[in-house]
Amino acid sequence: MSKLLAFPHPFFSERPTWKWFILTTVLMGATMSALDVSIVNVAMPTLKNDFNVSMAMIEWVAIAYMLTLTIFLPLFGRLADMFGRSKLYTFGFVVFTVGSFFCGMAPSASFLVGARILQAVGAGLLQANSVALITQAFPSSERGKAIGIQGAVQAISMSIGPFVGGLLIAAIGWRAIFYVNIPIGILGVTAAVFILPPQKKSDKKEKVDILGALTFASGLAFLVLAFNMGNKLGWGSNTIIVYFINALILLTAFVITELNVKDPMIDLKLFRNGTFLIGNLTGMLSYYVLFAVLFLMPFYLEKVLNVSVAMTGMLLTPIPLAMAIVAPFSGHISDKYGARIMTTSGMALSALACVGLMFLGTSVNMILLVCELVVLGVGMGLFTPPNNSAIMGAAPKEKLGVAGGILNMMRSLGLIFGVDISGLIFSSLEHKYLAEKGYQNVQHVFRNSSIPLADKDGAFLHGFLVVILVLLLINVGGALLSAAKKDEGALDSEAAKEFEGI
Repeated sequence: MSKLLAFPHPFFSERPTWKWFILTTVLMGATMSALDVSIVNVAMPTLKNDFNVSMAMIEWVAIAYMLTLTIFLPLFGRLADMFGRSKLYTFGFVVFTVGSFFCGMAPSASFLVGARILQAVGAGLLQANSVALITQAFPSSERGKAIGIQGAVQAISMSIGPFVGGLLIAAIGWRAIFYVNIPIGILGVTAAVFILPPQKKSDKKEKVDILGALTFASGLAFLVLAFNMGNKLGWGSNTIIVYFINALILLTAFVITELNVKDPMIDLKLFRNGTFLIGNLTGMLSYYVLFAVLFLMPFYLEKVLNVSVAMTGMLLTPIPLAMAIVAPFSGHISDKYGARIMTTSGMALSALACVGLMFLGTSVNMILLVCELVVLGVGMGLFTPPNNSAIMGAAPKEKLGVAGGILNMMRSLGLIFGVDISGLIFSSLEHKYLAEKGYQNVQHVFRNSSIPLADKDGAFLHGFLVVILVLLLINVGGALLSAAKKDEGALDSEAAKEFEGI
């Protein structure tokens, strides 16, 4: 009886229409995890005041979540391949819901950071398995469309997060932004138990690669921390240098470990497939571009154009909105005509958007600016679902979990690198510009009353436009890589034999 309740009867899970119920269940997790990424950002000032702690402390509410999520995604995907994707996805709902409850009742900032780590573990279990479950449920002729729908839901959830968070904080308080996850989580657990399909257990007995997991997670943690803290501590500081050295040593040890263990956490032979390798690389680059723009544009709008915070939010909304509208159609078209034309077109459109952004100045035509941001969103919407579909199509069925974990990890790294590296380029050039004008070691440029407004704007635009140029070059490089990628996602026969041990 317990087995019958644990997962749907095979009669249901094998019916053609059941795949849409599976997708709906996965979308619940996508909504919850995506909403939580953006909804928390608006609460940072409130949390700082409520707990009466420094901004450096409260920043760990976001850092701890992102760090935990990023470093454990491949491990969670690997565990799902070994022990069952549906089981771990369901467990992810449970952990995320429990973590949200503890976040909501947090009595201190340090307790909240710990609860956010627990919440991130749940989000990691959800993200690592979501694309794998979709790939498992849908045939290749519909996979892009299904992944596109998931991408649309995630984009919408992220775009409405700040709005929903602002309403909840104003009406109830900051604890509500965490408690709102609980009913969604309960519904998700219920749906997962009764809808997600059982996974056949492999006859092959495999061990968890503990050494590989430890070296990878700790090495990636040092790398992420180095990029995240570089601007604050100084890129030449001893702490950052030690972080980078530790990351290099540990990630090198990880590669050596994976090449020598029988059951590696990440089978490096996956990267022998060009579609998998290029897809993950260009996926990371696309998120680098997206989040670099999302990071710098609010500063441009508020500091240079003197636009209100509310208006800034409205002006940036077209990016995720355009992604949400385009993504399902892009995935559907790629199912028919292949991923390459869509991914290349998406990167090319993003490059075109960057060309437009390079002409921004101290005044701007707002309609034209919104059109440029829409083009960027359309480019991302065209690129992401076909690229994700191609990546998952390039992975063997028994490694879909770890493939999904790597895919989402690369997206997270793109976000981190896009913000931190672009921030480094921007701040370095801004300060260099001001130093040439005679203003040395300036902090909080726009608050400094001794600097003329023309010099402030000039310094900002100097750094900003160089960052946009870098993003343009990244897009062009990504488009060329996408164009060179093979359209067929499946492994060729020789690679498949390698995976099967033939």
